[in-house]
Amino acid sequence: MNSWRKDLSLLREPGVGLLFAGRTLNTLGMSFAPVALSFGILGLPGGSASLLSIVLAAESIPLVLFLLVGGALADRLPRQRVIMASQVLASVSYTALASLIALGVANAYALCAAAVLSGVGAAMGFPAFTGLIPQIVAPDRLQTGNALLSFGAAVARIAGVVAGGVVTAVIGGAGGLGVSALMYALTAATAVRLHPRYNTGARDVVPGLVSDMKGGWREFVSREWLWVVVAAWSLLNMCFNAAHAVLGPVIAKERLGGAEPWSWVLAAESVGEVIAVFVAMRWRPRHPLLKPLIITMIAMPAPFTMLGLSAPLWAIIVASAPMGLAFMVFDVMWTTTMQREVPPEALSRVSSFDAMGSFMLGPVGLLIAGPLAAHVGAAPATFGCGVLMFLIAGVALFSRDVRTLEWSEATSGPDRTPELVSTPVEVTVSA
Repeated sequence: MNSWRKDLSLLREPGVGLLFAGRTLNTLGMSFAPVALSFGILGLPGGSASLLSIVLAAESIPLVLFLLVGGALADRLPRQRVIMASQVLASVSYTALASLIALGVANAYALCAAAVLSGVGAAMGFPAFTGLIPQIVAPDRLQTGNALLSFGAAVARIAGVVAGGVVTAVIGGAGGLGVSALMYALTAATAVRLHPRYNTGARDVVPGLVSDMKGGWREFVSREWLWVVVAAWSLLNMCFNAAHAVLGPVIAKERLGGAEPWSWVLAAESVGEVIAVFVAMRWRPRHPLLKPLIITMIAMPAPFTMLGLSAPLWAIIVASAPMGLAFMVFDVMWTTTMQREVPPEALSRVSSFDAMGSFMLGPVGLLIAGPLAAHVGAAPATFGCGVLMFLIAGVALFSRDVRTLEWSEATSGPDRTPELVSTPVEVTVSA
């Protein structure tokens, strides 16, 4: 019990509780979007799996293309300002999407133009947020801090997907997207003042963004465990995006009953994430990537193979919780590993290469999902995605570095004395 109190006491440290609150509010808004956007587009006159694939790809492609720029900017500029800009872009994007869907506009160009803004915003915000956390949380408590932030996000996702499913079922996808836009706007407008305590991002002035990105690339490729796992997740995300964002909603609409039952599947994932946070907070594996990756290899494919085999809704819901647990445990271990093993002044840039590599094939999965559903059927395509996920995760385990990596206590452990920062800055939190 004392250990749990000690972990939770982190929220009382300067800035951490405010960071937690901002991240949770932001995630609540994000959680309305998947159900609302998917069923909003499928419900348009002429809406189809192919149109949904195109719009989701329009959001994902700029996310991949702008990540390196976002990472370089986040290591060069105050990270909180980069994050605030991303929130504004996301709010504008979802306001436009909500308006188009409310008006029944099924024009692919208009929908894609609105979705592009969200992708650019996410590309700017993601690496900045990864680099911001070590500026607020003490180096020896990063795993606990990442777990607590993930806990707030997981709870928000449960509330968001359930409420999003109900809102979408009652008043349509435009309503859910409108809530998302409002949450992004509130996160940007209610920016809280924080005093970063640790100087983990300061660098000497360098010639330019291109030099920054080259330096980040050198840091990235110098670590086998890093690029091997990122390569695996690139393929995993391709399969996951196809099955989770397109094929799953199509099957839900055809066989499970529509948006509300699908929101319960998403909520089950979030329940697994909540449970995972308590596991990740206390679990200290000697090799922080090995066992989390094995758990992911087993749990990730299960809901999709069940969807492909026409399993009942309750079985799909039950299988989704372990998948959420596996995702969250791996995410906490992976984020903490990067924060401890990568030099702090390069963290946002390396994070951007991580995100770009992990997401780069995601749009491919989104683009091929619609044609696959039309030509071979949504169920067989979803089953195939599940089988591929299992094989891809297994291949990553052939890397010795992935299996044997241990955290470097010398550079990031509890004996390190952090450098204090005296100048306060203003911070807005984003996912």
